[in-house]
Amino acid sequence: MDEGRDSPQLDAQLDSVWDAPQGSRSLAEALAQCQRRGMRLSRQRRFILELLWQTGEHLSAKEIYDRLRRAGKDIGHTSVYQNLDALAANGIVERLDRADGCLYGSISDWHSHVRCEDTGRIFDVLDAVLPPELLTRIEAQTQTQIYGYRIEFFAREQPRPPRG
Repeated sequence: MDEGRDSPQLDAQLDSVWDAPQGSRSLAEALAQCQRRGMRLSRQRRFILELLWQTGEHLSAKEIYDRLRRAGKDIGHTSVYQNLDALAANGIVERLDRADGCLYGSISDWHSHVRCEDTGRIFDVLDAVLPPELLTRIEAQTQTQIYGYRIEFFAREQPRPPRG
């Protein structure tokens, strides 16, 4: 029997953890999660959440501020930063740290990322799955029970074929 997986009950518990929703899959869930955590749903907080769920992109605080202002939303820089910090700290939005600052995005499920070193863009990868044998080995080595993971890939743009 594998270390870390020594009973059918434990296997069933771990299976239910793997299948449990992680993060907020929809804007409605994100708003409900704010309420469950006792967070006030201010106009500004709603603006930020709506933007992140509508775009599906990873955006910097400045990009969020700029887009909201262009859309005619009344919000200040400080409000954007404070709300993003609170939303990320409560697991409602995803915060990705980069050398030049953080990017924020909606959370759907456990997923991984590809970071393009050339453009700075970050892409979601929804189907990067590690083999169960590897997870079991890691659990045995670390004496832990893994309930989720994210993989971060680092990439460069593919060279474009010469025209001609």
